Amino acid sequence: MLGKKVPQVTFRTRVRDEAVGGPNPFRWQDVTSDDYFAGKRVVLFSLPGAFTPTCSTYQLPDFEKLFSDFQAEGIDAIYCMSVNDAFVMNAWAKSQNLENVTVIPDGSGEFTRKMGMLVAKDNLGFGMRSWRYGAIVNDGVVEQWFEEEGYSDNCESDPYGASSPQNILENLKALKIAAE
Repeated sequence: MLGKKVPQVTFRTRVRDEAVGGPNPFRWQDVTSDDYFAGKRVVLFSLPGAFTPTCSTYQLPDFEKLFSDFQAEGIDAIYCMSVNDAFVMNAWAKSQNLENVTVIPDGSGEFTRKMGMLVAKDNLGFGMRSWRYGAIVNDGVVEQWFEEEGYSDNCESDPYGASSPQNILENLKALKIAAE
């Protein structure tokens, strides 16, 4: 993955638009890979599903809390991706009170598949989902890669550590020190 460009896909997102009116003022908006990644240095992390225990208790909240620390290391944005639709991702973001992390719905799993990270989670009743990973993406190119061990379909466990915000942040700091 290192040195590879992220796949070019179009994400179907829902954005708030007061002009829509009513109790659900959202409209569809297509957002491309370039919209998210071009000209920015970002952390992308992907996980098996919105509202799932590890993702909701540790990974997403810790990225949210550590956002300013990531900014201090030259990160412009943090993106959380999951093979869930825009409605689910927006509801999850709202329930987590996100202000700093942007959620990206990969509803059809196209981006995840093209990244080589799509796995079957039929043993949990999930269908096809993302393997847990993280990356530093600089202007659309993968600069650092953090993949959980044991990549496989219907994995019996949910490894978590390599893609934790703490580990990614430590690696960013180490890179900065090495460059000085």
